[in-house]
Amino acid sequence: MAEDLLLYTHPMSRGRIARWMLEETGLPYRAETLPFGASMKHAEYRLLNPMGKVPTLVHGQTVVTECAAICAYLADAFPEANLAPPVKERGDYYRWLFYAAGPLEAATTNRTLGVEVSPERERMVGYGTYADVMETLERAVASHTYIGGHRFSAADVYVGSQIGWGMQFGSIEKRPAFVDYFARLSERPAYKRASEIDNALAGEMQAAS
Repeated sequence: MAEDLLLYTHPMSRGRIARWMLEETGLPYRAETLPFGASMKHAEYRLLNPMGKVPTLVHGQTVVTECAAICAYLADAFPEANLAPPVKERGDYYRWLFYAAGPLEAATTNRTLGVEVSPERERMVGYGTYADVMETLERAVASHTYIGGHRFSAADVYVGSQIGWGMQFGSIEKRPAFVDYFARLSERPAYKRASEIDNALAGEMQAAS
């Protein structure tokens, strides 16, 4: 049942993606904020998330970690929210959801850390080159209103979050196609609600520190 939805999160983490997705479902949920450090690494919490990180979604007896998995799970668990296309139309949905979780995440992380892959070793990394990743993503978001076509889905929550976060912190270039795409997504009421909640929590935590 929707009333059993519990999100472990932190307002300055990838938990913001999970909260946005929960807000898109329109269902009631509870959220527990875990401070960075000991609370996330506590043995009891590690039974839910062995990595000792957030977010973690608990839905009854089901535990889901990793943002892309949380987005996909919620779309499937609550089909009435219309956050995933019919199975026969999920080619682009799955492609871009996991493209963002794989090549995009790896390429932008390496860029942030200053990791340079030499040309002779590009075949050893899943994304090839940062330039290839950005060009591929740019074509995808410029082709349609949403990442999977003309319909908003859970893939947009995840891909859009990666793009918005990346442009804010400099790991993704502010290309016009990215700016336009994220602008469309950030006007969604669910995104605004989620952002307001997490921004308020972040302010409270900062004031208390």
